[in-house]
Amino acid sequence: MLTTCPLPWTNHIPLRPSPGFHRKIAFASIIHTMTQHIVRTELTIGDSAVEVIGSPGISELDLRKAVESNVFHQWVTNLMGPQGILTPAADGGASCSLKKVTIQSVDMFGQRVGFLKFKAEITDDATGKHIPGIVFARGAAVAVLMLLECNQETYAVLTEQARVPVGRVLLELPAGMLSDDAGDFVGTAAQEVEEEIGIHIKSSDLVNLTDFLHPSTGQQIFPSPGGCDEGIKLMLYRCHVKQEVIDSLKGKQTGLREDGEFIKVHVVPYKSLWRSTTDAKALAAISLYEMGKREGLLEECPNISD
Repeated sequence: MLTTCPLPWTNHIPLRPSPGFHRKIAFASIIHTMTQHIVRTELTIGDSAVEVIGSPGISELDLRKAVESNVFHQWVTNLMGPQGILTPAADGGASCSLKKVTIQSVDMFGQRVGFLKFKAEITDDATGKHIPGIVFARGAAVAVLMLLECNQETYAVLTEQARVPVGRVLLELPAGMLSDDAGDFVGTAAQEVEEEIGIHIKSSDLVNLTDFLHPSTGQQIFPSPGGCDEGIKLMLYRCHVKQEVIDSLKGKQTGLREDGEFIKVHVVPYKSLWRSTTDAKALAAISLYEMGKREGLLEECPNISD
């Protein structure tokens, strides 16, 4: 037997407005069964009411944090934006409908939602067929291609980290996630270089490689759009350095250990970078860098010495 009782909270927390996106939490409820509690609420997206429920084990607080999180808010914004799944085909979208969202897990990074996993029930308006809708949401990130000129040779800087999801140690570009309150990709990139490499750089010395992409792309790369929302901006940092800098970086141990970051720095010749890593960020950055040079979009390497 099922019974329904109202939840005691409503949502009055202001967030950046998204066209056609309204949260209507007032009639949220908990459905009690003999073995579990299921929480639910409703969002108004565009002209449609969309039910949002929590999987067994998701609490009222989990559900609230999920729908109020920056990563969920950005996902909804993308749905309604240019080339959005809910945007009419005549306007460049996919002409689909969102019926329901099931929140499956919420991982907190301190006080903010870091990772969010949910399932969206989306159908194609023309055929009524369901579109795969399992989402691992982690939000925006930034990575830096660091090129150091020394004695007529160009070197690239990589980080070595244990990556549990793939079960391997990988060599990657220095990278990091944007926090909820920061839309500053350039500032975040400079901070990540300092934390992961140990070099202080100025934001003004960074070039946004993804700005070379056509504006219709969103000017970011999506490494795994079939399952993850992550969009990454790619930055370029170039400077001239002395041999001592190259030598000091090789094998350097860095990272925020209190946050579980155990990083070893590698320095490789740029000409062999494309064969030295399986990091999609690095391979995409190489492509944008080389095309940018070919098209005359990049200036000469600045005469900076660290």
